[in-house]
Amino acid sequence: MAERILMNEFKTLSQETWVNVELDKDNILAWEIALMIINPDSLYYGGYFRAEMKFPTNYPYSPPSFQFRRPLYHPNIYPDGKLCISILHTPGDDEMSGETAGERWSPVQRVESVLLSIISLLDDAECSSPANVDAGIMLRKDPAEFKERVSFDVESSKQDIPAGFVMPTHESTVKTPTAIKDDDPAFWVDSDDEDEGFGGSDTDTEDAGSQEEEEEEEENDDDDDEVQEHESDNEGEAEDQEMTGTEDDEEDGDSSNH
Repeated sequence: MAERILMNEFKTLSQETWVNVELDKDNILAWEIALMIINPDSLYYGGYFRAEMKFPTNYPYSPPSFQFRRPLYHPNIYPDGKLCISILHTPGDDEMSGETAGERWSPVQRVESVLLSIISLLDDAECSSPANVDAGIMLRKDPAEFKERVSFDVESSKQDIPAGFVMPTHESTVKTPTAIKDDDPAFWVDSDDEDEGFGGSDTDTEDAGSQEEEEEEEENDDDDDEVQEHESDNEGEAEDQEMTGTEDDEEDGDSSNH
């Protein structure tokens, strides 16, 4: 299980620009790592800090170990390059140090989270319980001298940069957004073509056609009503004429009888 998880993590980290990872003699449980600080505001910007990570066979239930190859003068780094950092401590609460389980290692942690925590620790040292007491005192009392020591460590770390390796910079890792060309003639041609149908959808057109048909039907109904009324008038007139003719005939008969 540990080998499978670590192989997936190794492949993922191999795509990152801020870390260089290699296997030690093809052993998935032993990694050669180099951290590169690409934050221009960091005191450690431009450094190439080599380290080794070793993983237990029951990873991720137990934490890995981490050790810088070239020790840094830092309050939380021992003279041998090992770290004093909560995320690498065994799981569970620790009453002696006051660390809670949430601060320490847990099986949900991964290599990337460890490395990012270490990078954060470099510029945000914890001086209350230092691994290097002298470095902690210097950081508190003489920050300018401490910065000089950091600059020395950064320059020394550059000796470990592999031949032909291109160091990432802040500028090289920032993605430049693609500019949109508003003056593209094809853009306006396409817009004109699309605008020919602007002003109504197919549904609107169908609705308009339906409305016209309804209006025509109403007009036809009105015409039919008028025709029927006209026919009714004609029939009425014819009946009146018949009645009038009948009355005339009766009068003529009466006159003849007299």
